[in-house]
Amino acid sequence: MLADVGPVVLVGAGKMGMAMADGWLEAGLSPDRLILVDPNPSSAVRNKASTVGLTIYQAVPDKHAQVIVLAVKPQVADAVLSSVKPSVGPDTVLISVMAGISIAKMEQLSGCAKIIRAMPNTPAQIGKGITGVFSNKAVDPQDRMIADNLLEASGDVVWLNEEDDINKVTGVAGSGPAYVFHMVEALAEAAEANGLTPDMAMRFARQTIVGAAALLEYDTQSSAAQLRENVTSPNGTTYAGLQVLMADNGLVPLMEKTVRAATERARELGEDE
Repeated sequence: MLADVGPVVLVGAGKMGMAMADGWLEAGLSPDRLILVDPNPSSAVRNKASTVGLTIYQAVPDKHAQVIVLAVKPQVADAVLSSVKPSVGPDTVLISVMAGISIAKMEQLSGCAKIIRAMPNTPAQIGKGITGVFSNKAVDPQDRMIADNLLEASGDVVWLNEEDDINKVTGVAGSGPAYVFHMVEALAEAAEANGLTPDMAMRFARQTIVGAAALLEYDTQSSAAQLRENVTSPNGTTYAGLQVLMADNGLVPLMEKTVRAATERARELGEDE
């Protein structure tokens, strides 16, 4: 699927960048068409690159790329966007996974006309991610197809209607895995408080979340509400627990507050430009 794509310049060899690179290579992108740029790669990244035949560059090479992907922290956006100019040609597509950095700013600093903002999440590391995507008007259907091919290697891709939707997706999906992991921690702590040993509490909490997520993926015909109801007997144990979680001051308002805080922070990152 990606055999004819490239060259692709990937700036940033952190967890997200390498998760995307792994997906591309598995989907058929040739290592010699992937230019990995990171001035300080970890030993694990160097070993990975050596194993699959990738060359790690200290800086963006002075040749035009079909696609440039920015997988770096927004705090270094100015320097990175300026640094990619040597690889920008008239048909180059720039895909950014930086939270909060606007298309207007990327156009200005990179000199690239075709800009796509994308917000993946960490399950991309195992091909189970979901990515929200928004582009400027210069991105044409062919460009979108290339972006789909690259991003779908990490999971589902959803094109958004407005640029601010990226911030909303950040608050839900981008940050969402951390909420789930904390749910595991909280469930384990509650199990400990009710008498289970720490190891046993974590084992039960972790596998409960893993199994529930797998059931959501497996049973595509049932809504989350239906799956919840399937577990809940009238006046049973699950019903008793849900009376707490579904109270007026329970999980729904707490999650609304949580997602709102993350979304607003994503907007603030853009305002800090």
